[in-house]
Amino acid sequence: MASGVAVSDEVVAAYNDMKLRKSCSQEEKRQRKKFVFLRISPDKTTIIVDKQLELLVGDIGEKVPDPFHYLINMLPKDDCRYILYDAFYETNECKKEAMVFIVWISEDASIKDKMLYASSKDALKKKLQGIRLEVQATNKEDLMDRRTVAEKLGGCVIKLEGKPL
Repeated sequence: MASGVAVSDEVVAAYNDMKLRKSCSQEEKRQRKKFVFLRISPDKTTIIVDKQLELLVGDIGEKVPDPFHYLINMLPKDDCRYILYDAFYETNECKKEAMVFIVWISEDASIKDKMLYASSKDALKKKLQGIRLEVQATNKEDLMDRRTVAEKLGGCVIKLEGKPL
């Protein structure tokens, strides 16, 4: 913990719920989180779940036709966030899912916040066992092209969230 910022148990629980792919009912599947935004608490001591910035699998479709662009549009213009994103993608061979860790450090955020988020990232990753894909971005244009995330997923990704690259 180079920054001294702790990771809340709620963050670990949200991550574990997202990565757990068990047999479940259709309703349970609809309640699973597609992505969750994390932030540093106002007192700068703990990484917490940003309850207002999340998307459930059940909201995809009529409410949210493209979860990837929905996520990007939710990024705060002048603040930083960590995002846990359960990406669905296709290759020439099969369909897959992978947990992607996005580090959003807006170029318009304060220098103090940028440094705090950058120095707290490793402590968060240590608590969230199994994260293998990380994407860092400082402006929305870094992420708007699906290829940015597809490259991290590796292989020959042809679709991300059902949309061609």
